[in-house]
Amino acid sequence: MTVDIAQSNTRGIASLFNSAVAAWAIAAAWEIGALDELHRTRILDTADFADRGGLDPASTTGLFRALAAVGLVRREGAVVTTLAGFDEMYRNKSFFHWLARGSAELFREIPDVLRNDNRTGSFYRRDSAAIAFACREIDQVTYAPTFRAALGRVDFPITRVADLGCGSGARLMQILDRHPGATGVGIDIARPALDVARAEAAAAGLDDRTAFLHGDVLSLEPRPEYADVELLTCFMMGHDFWRDGRRENAVATLRRLREAFPAARRLLIGDATRTDLPDTDLPVFTLGFELGHDLMGTFLPTVADWESVFAEGGWELVRTNRIEMTVGEVIFELA
Repeated sequence: MTVDIAQSNTRGIASLFNSAVAAWAIAAAWEIGALDELHRTRILDTADFADRGGLDPASTTGLFRALAAVGLVRREGAVVTTLAGFDEMYRNKSFFHWLARGSAELFREIPDVLRNDNRTGSFYRRDSAAIAFACREIDQVTYAPTFRAALGRVDFPITRVADLGCGSGARLMQILDRHPGATGVGIDIARPALDVARAEAAAAGLDDRTAFLHGDVLSLEPRPEYADVELLTCFMMGHDFWRDGRRENAVATLRRLREAFPAARRLLIGDATRTDLPDTDLPVFTLGFELGHDLMGTFLPTVADWESVFAEGGWELVRTNRIEMTVGEVIFELA
């Protein structure tokens, strides 16, 4: 019995280690297009895929050995086929990319980030372009259906829109596609994400209807491009309004948005909120997201925290849409 328990513990620790490796492999396999192809075809010759893509064949097969080790695919030499858990993993692949590509440096530097002496200035780094890449699909998995419903409830013609923290520009382009007569501006503090957004807009034929501006959403000032914006959207960055966990900072940012966008008639804020789940019952993404933001010193407000600041910040809460799939997602409709 003692031997069986020891063997079980050893297998459990091996599984823990292998799962960590598999998380990196999932992110990489998605980025090189191998996951998408396997999802379509259900069988993939990794050596052939590597040859077509100019990739090292042994390393490419190694990615899928990692996936086989955690039961997502079956591997016979270089050929892999999907197993029952593959589709659920594929649906959540952007979360793995957020962790292993976008936030890799933050998690790698945990020992240094934990030290109070180091927690000043820019004490952590993340890959903003990779975060934007992952968040485009995270949005589709979590917020998109509820966002489309909220957009459908806007009771005025949309001719000018601004997306705050626009990342790769996907949301802004979705709105413009739905409203062909509208123009829009995306604002983000991360220049690499703006470069991606401009390229994506040009590829979609929307460069004449979009502008992507570098700016800190937390300290925007009025400018001509903002004067006639009627619809504001802000997704997956609203928790940054609560600098240092202070309620008054959230109120001040909301008021500043009123001043910077004087014609705004609707503000849609979609964001994660702090969850209260048992440590042993956390869904995918929750642990990484909340630990990551703890490491960055970013306060995650609750839904009640948010609802307490809108009126004081100059906005009327029209509707609260709770999604709560992984990280307490919610969309607030404000007027």
